[in-house]
Amino acid sequence: MLLTKAQIEAFKTTNLNRVYEAIRSAKSARDSVHLLENLGHLPDGFDGQVLLSLIEHDNSDVRALAIKNLGKLTDMAYLEPFHQSAIHDTDSLVRREAVSAIGRMRDARCVPMLLSFCDDPDPKIVLQAVRGLVIFKSQSAVMTKLQTLCNHPNETVSAFVSKELGQSTTKTTIPHSLSPEWMHNLAIFGDVQQTLPHIPDEAVHLTFTSPPYYNARDYSIYPSYTAYLDFLTDIFAQTHRITKEGRFLVVNTSPVIVPRVSRAHASVRYPIPFDLHARLVGIGWEFVDDIVWVKPEASVKNRNGGFLQHRKPLGYKPNTITEYLMVYRKKTDKLIDWNMRQYDEQVINESKITGDYETSNVWHIDPTFDKVHSAVFPAELCRRVIGFYSYMGDLVFDPFGGSGTLGKVAMGMGRNFFLTEQDPTYFERIRDVLADTFFVKNRFMTLDEMANMLKELSE
Repeated sequence: MLLTKAQIEAFKTTNLNRVYEAIRSAKSARDSVHLLENLGHLPDGFDGQVLLSLIEHDNSDVRALAIKNLGKLTDMAYLEPFHQSAIHDTDSLVRREAVSAIGRMRDARCVPMLLSFCDDPDPKIVLQAVRGLVIFKSQSAVMTKLQTLCNHPNETVSAFVSKELGQSTTKTTIPHSLSPEWMHNLAIFGDVQQTLPHIPDEAVHLTFTSPPYYNARDYSIYPSYTAYLDFLTDIFAQTHRITKEGRFLVVNTSPVIVPRVSRAHASVRYPIPFDLHARLVGIGWEFVDDIVWVKPEASVKNRNGGFLQHRKPLGYKPNTITEYLMVYRKKTDKLIDWNMRQYDEQVINESKITGDYETSNVWHIDPTFDKVHSAVFPAELCRRVIGFYSYMGDLVFDPFGGSGTLGKVAMGMGRNFFLTEQDPTYFERIRDVLADTFFVKNRFMTLDEMANMLKELSE
């Protein structure tokens, strides 16, 4: 009869021979897997020879578990069998366990083997090799290899190595929960590309914005789609610099249609959120979530009229009732718990989400229409994003300030805002929207006025 986990634990202290016999007499790969999974901590004097033959078993799970258990013994007698399995086994998991077992030896004689596996095409093998090498990073050959792996094409490998070498943590003297007071509740009339260089590193806690859509509105004309993406890439690269470690960027976008120039031409649809995504990841934003904003069908332009009449396949065009909120976090080796711990208990309690909240990534929110601005944030959309991704007292940024909705909601939720907007009509709309918040008049500034203020502050 197959030993239970409890029996294995008992026999490990009273009668190891019963354990050995059970392993040797296992009738199937399933039985072997059961026994090997439940071996747990191996006592002193455990005879690894009973496991050695299993590293050549026909079943890859048995081979992997046999190596994993042998690795617990940290016995250099098994180094060469581990090495051979790591080189020749055809199963990735078995190879990973073998390289891990070599690393667990913590013996300098293993270093040449581990260095050779740093060039393996399987990034999971490389990662196991690195784990074994980090304790030897005082050796010049090891440090040289680890430094090259900081630029490994696999992001998990490069992030792990960078963290181990202390190269991934941003250094700043500004307390995480604070932000420059001069930026609090300030709206700047000027080009965001010219404004951002004036902003210090790690100044804002959250950016929530809806970039102007590519040629979908009369206020956003770009020479080409690539130029449009280049423009947004530059804005979000600068936003990355001014964002505090591990904090969030939420970008509201959707595919847009550029109308056809004539009946002889087709319209073109550009997948902005998907094309922009790769660029954001490339500049250091880590993708977290995609939230789908669903609007009532009656509120969007009808694309279905023609198909409704002819019903011919290939001519179907659904009404687009969704937009994306793509959520990113500034890449860091710190977990989100670290960000939370930067606030005192009172701020945390005051910032907690109370009552019912949306539990899914599908948000049904009616759009908002404005007599001045053609694409306005609904206040409810702002409330959710600000509430879920910031704390009381945080600084919230919108590089495309639009009608100022984000600023108004932020103030109402005990946050501070910083807005930029270059369109004079929209900037006046921001003034109107924020007029009933007892907003201090001189907190509306031109870019030149802001530059002069900063010059005075530095003197």
